Amino acid sequence: MSTPVALAEGLRKGDRRALAQAITLAESALPEHQRDARELLSLLASNEPTSFRIGITGPPGAGKSTLIEALGSRITDQDHRLAVLTVDPSSLISGGSILGDKTRMPLLSANEKAFVRPSPSSGIEGGVARYTREAIALCEASGFDRVIVETVGVGQSELRVAEMTDIFVLMLVPAAGDELQGIKRGVMELADIILINKSDGDLKAQAQRSASECLAATGLMPSRTPGWTVPVLAISALDETGLDEVLGEIERFREYLLVQKLFGRRRKTQDLSALTDALREGLLDQLKADAELATQLDEMAQQAGAGRITPRIAADELLERFFRKTGGVE
Repeated sequence: MSTPVALAEGLRKGDRRALAQAITLAESALPEHQRDARELLSLLASNEPTSFRIGITGPPGAGKSTLIEALGSRITDQDHRLAVLTVDPSSLISGGSILGDKTRMPLLSANEKAFVRPSPSSGIEGGVARYTREAIALCEASGFDRVIVETVGVGQSELRVAEMTDIFVLMLVPAAGDELQGIKRGVMELADIILINKSDGDLKAQAQRSASECLAATGLMPSRTPGWTVPVLAISALDETGLDEVLGEIERFREYLLVQKLFGRRRKTQDLSALTDALREGLLDQLKADAELATQLDEMAQQAGAGRITPRIAADELLERFFRKTGGVE
């Protein structure tokens, strides 16, 4: 694999092979690769945001890949360079991606102005890979000014996705009122735009009703973006109807963030979230890297699972042992 300096030079030139190698490096669990990845990211660090990060989520079968395939072509037609980072369920055998979005987005994968990269979720909650943030930064360093992050599914833990993107798009399918009520309120409160897909054929009327019901529901919820009214659009990704409106709303939201001076604030929030997650994950890595502490971690997990100790007390004891062993506590 190329050195961090060589990869940084390749990324600045827009070398797609260098970008693929850089993301592979960042996703590697090997300590030496992580050291090189940190060096590479430090070489590429920039204080000037040059991209717009778009998070897209929705339940399996909602048509997210179909939407991104069609929407992505429109984005590149507007002279943007688009990177698509898709996070797939992981194989329990190999740990690799199961779905393989390059096969689900054949046209976009062949587009010279687009870059599609599937990554395994590897068991990370929220439908994101552990190093998705690093992959975003690498794509931006390579000149991609639009980055889409597609996630595994819908859940309260999708907060992780919202925390690493500038706009959060929730994609749903036509549903009756009771089914709509079953969608977790927390996910809908995170959304900046809501799309009701499959508004075609026999489902068109139902999609329109779902959109109206969803719009009424969001009217009772606070928007996470001050002063922004969340639009709800009934679309058909398959027939590509309503997609120009979707793209228009995405760009309107971007302009809103800039005009209201919220863009920089949102990026600062993303950075703080990234720091917190990195500290949490790094500490857990250090615990697991020590054989004795790893054994104690397993024992504490079993005790907590059996109700013999609370998770908080178990965590406190493990942290105390960790800092005592590493010299952090006198």
